[in-house]
Amino acid sequence: MAKPLGNLFILAAPSGAGKSSLIKALLERHTESHNHNTEMQVSVSHTTREPRPGEIDGTHYHFVSRNTFEALIKKNVFFEWAEVFGNFYGTSRVVIENTLKAGIDVFLDIDWQGARQVKSQIPDTATIFVAPPSNDELRKRLTGRNQDSEAVIEKRMQKAKSEIEHYHEFDYIIVNDNFDAALEELSAIVSARRLRKEKQVVRHKALFEDLLDK
Repeated sequence: MAKPLGNLFILAAPSGAGKSSLIKALLERHTESHNHNTEMQVSVSHTTREPRPGEIDGTHYHFVSRNTFEALIKKNVFFEWAEVFGNFYGTSRVVIENTLKAGIDVFLDIDWQGARQVKSQIPDTATIFVAPPSNDELRKRLTGRNQDSEAVIEKRMQKAKSEIEHYHEFDYIIVNDNFDAALEELSAIVSARRLRKEKQVVRHKALFEDLLDK
């Protein structure tokens, strides 16, 4: 794959750490400041789980049957895929590649296994781990959702430890204690990635040719 102008970002975190809220807030900030949302977007994954209240097919996820998902695996459609709590989740290869080629930054909300799979295929991917400030706060956030039973919350707390064990594999770490501070840190990472030489050279090719014209 040729080097695209767009940047690929992966945010991984245990459930309840706030990664989805951070991505949503960053895109909203970008939309308000630019009056459009064409330079930055979240990848819409495929999943076999049932939609939650308020979720829209094609916006939050592409909701498909298990048979359909397994067929897509065989066709090598996914950059990465994994089974989580009995449901499959996967990221489309073609959609990501085409979006990056168009100069649009893409955010993937996936786990450490997916991050490892994508990073092996696109080493330039920026991986970010979002950590909760404590186990007590994580449990409080999960309980406060009022979506899961105590048994499910316990499973999520146990899975959180297996997620956190891989924090050292990521390029950046954000501790989401204060949401506004965490959002500023995420925004700074995005800005820094966009300002790298290799991206700026492509983005401003005509400018430098003009500046160096004798």
